[in-house]
Amino acid sequence: MVKHIVFWKLREIAAGKPAVENAFEIKAELEALNGCIPGLLMLEVGIDFGRTPASADVVLYAEFEDREALEVYLKHPDHVAAAEFVRGVIEQRVVADYEVTSVL
Repeated sequence: MVKHIVFWKLREIAAGKPAVENAFEIKAELEALNGCIPGLLMLEVGIDFGRTPASADVVLYAEFEDREALEVYLKHPDHVAAAEFVRGVIEQRVVADYEVTSVL
């Protein structure tokens, strides 16, 4: 299994809307991908309530069957469209992808 985690810091105003509205738009667009992309096991988007200087505004957590499924997701037209919106409203992005292996 592969886990994909992304943190975004949003611009205060972008696409004519405040950051909080854009955060909810990101959440809606990305969570709509659940059940639509082969190999995507689950995807959730959280909106930070701490609002500290060190906080990200939005986080994505997703699980995939394997690395190939992550690549399918990244190239899928619905993800590409959502990512285009996200790129237009963020000021910073941090991502980590890792494989989970069971040790017996």
